Amino acid sequence: MRRIVIVGGGYAGFYTAWKLEKRLKPHEAELVIIDPRPYMTYQPFLPEVAAGSIEARHAAISLRSHLRRTRIIAGGATMIRHAEKTVTVRPADGPDFVVDYDTIVVTAGAVTRVLPIPGADEVAIGMKHVEEAVAIRDRLLTAFDRASVMEPGPERRRLLTFAFVGGGFSGVEGFSELLSLATSLLKSYPEIRFSELAFHLVEANNRILPEVTDAPGRWVVDFLRARGAHVHLDARVVSAVDGHVELSKGEAFDANLIVWTAGNAAHPVISKHTDLPTDDRGRVIVRADLRIGTAEAPVPDAWAAGDNAAVPDLASPVRGALTVPNAQHAVRQGKHLAANIAATLHGERPRDYRHDSLGVVATLGLGRGIFQYKGIVITGLLAWLMHRGYHVLAIPTWERKFRVLLVWLSALVGGRDIVSLLSVQDPRGAFVSGGVPHAR
Repeated sequence: MRRIVIVGGGYAGFYTAWKLEKRLKPHEAELVIIDPRPYMTYQPFLPEVAAGSIEARHAAISLRSHLRRTRIIAGGATMIRHAEKTVTVRPADGPDFVVDYDTIVVTAGAVTRVLPIPGADEVAIGMKHVEEAVAIRDRLLTAFDRASVMEPGPERRRLLTFAFVGGGFSGVEGFSELLSLATSLLKSYPEIRFSELAFHLVEANNRILPEVTDAPGRWVVDFLRARGAHVHLDARVVSAVDGHVELSKGEAFDANLIVWTAGNAAHPVISKHTDLPTDDRGRVIVRADLRIGTAEAPVPDAWAAGDNAAVPDLASPVRGALTVPNAQHAVRQGKHLAANIAATLHGERPRDYRHDSLGVVATLGLGRGIFQYKGIVITGLLAWLMHRGYHVLAIPTWERKFRVLLVWLSALVGGRDIVSLLSVQDPRGAFVSGGVPHAR
């Protein structure tokens, strides 16, 4: 029986396995997914997880619950040797081991791009995983609790200062949702004034949201500034030692929370530890039909999709353009990849991947959003409803759609849940201290 190994259980990997289970009979292929996490994260919901609008577990899709015929290997791939058709896996416990395959599917995705900035790797947090979104939310809620019993001063000001580095969709949505949460908290914390909150969005370019045109991008900047946010354009973080943020333009401030969303970097197993062909950015070189290789020289039995793949964008008028690394493409590439693998196994010819953009939509906080499709721009409540409607349809499985809808409906009645569970990061603290408060 042919073994198909999928490296990475994100959008593209999950959908590839999910659709292959439907397209291939059990005797046709053994399906295997290698991923250190037992779930797929629906990343567009992470800003709402951070804001408490969605339960954290509802943004995660269990691989074992939904992939009935796929073997799940809990570990990270550290080496892909296609010449030998092996993947080296590092589990959480025990020694590395090797998995053989007949066909490889590379959907490892990307990792947060961290620049060599002093202090950044010690104090900053990303926003690509559920755990990070939950930690961001708990950090903000705990900061309000701590600041509410402090006298005004530098420490209280630091606790109520939050910074996001990176003005792409992930950064802007996370920043806007957290600002919306913080503003709504003020009615529950009469000790804290709005003027004490400081939210900083730092972007190295002269505009944010590169996926939208200039005018809507400027509108978002004006909108955020009108809500009291500090938006720093053409600015770079030059130091973040001990949470003291220094910008290239000379501004400086102490931040309690620094969220790093300044782009993606190639997954290290692809950029450094494989004999598969990669480009200068560490992504797998992929043909239009999602087979690895070039038009003239495809690599046999090797496929790739998602953020770790340089996929030609056949819908773009620009020669040599590649698809944008976003969920819209990753989901569709996963489905298309499954269809092409099944077609190849059945002696049929694979089809080229082509997808015309459905537009872009972003949440800018509760009840506010922006949508653009070509020259059509919609802002405000309608765009926010479009954002929620699109993503509840896009998240896989009816079970998850139902759970998300229930949380949204309950929030209309009871509002956001504002309980911080930061103590889960130190679950033994209460047991060890015996209930005696300890000095920080």
